[in-house]
Amino acid sequence: MKKLLLTFVLSLFGVMSFAQIEGKWKTIDDETKQAKSIVEIYKKGDKYYGKISQLLIKPASATCTECKDDRKGKPILGLEIIRGLKKEGDEFTGGTITDPKSGKTYKCTITKSGDKLNVRGYVGVSMFGRSQTWQKVN
Repeated sequence: MKKLLLTFVLSLFGVMSFAQIEGKWKTIDDETKQAKSIVEIYKKGDKYYGKISQLLIKPASATCTECKDDRKGKPILGLEIIRGLKKEGDEFTGGTITDPKSGKTYKCTITKSGDKLNVRGYVGVSMFGRSQTWQKVN
């Protein structure tokens, strides 16, 4: 009986941790396929946020000069680029992602597939946007 209970608890933990996106992720540019930065995704309340915790390529500017909101002029290192995602089934959606290079903010949806995140930023409906695959950092 104890073995059965332990097996159930471990399998439940495995299912619950599969869909979690918290942690550090290496961003891969969708155009150049080069690693750009490490983004740390964390949870505040029932929403998920992400900030740039390491730069792997030196940006043209050390600050978000093109940002239009409270991030304008803030250092890119430490910049919160993901805001307000909520878990809905197997995906995280309802929030935004900001491109610090252009300063543009997009609606965002993230799905997890093993040790990879499929990150989609879009305007309007999700078919008008860009996707990136981020890799888990151990």
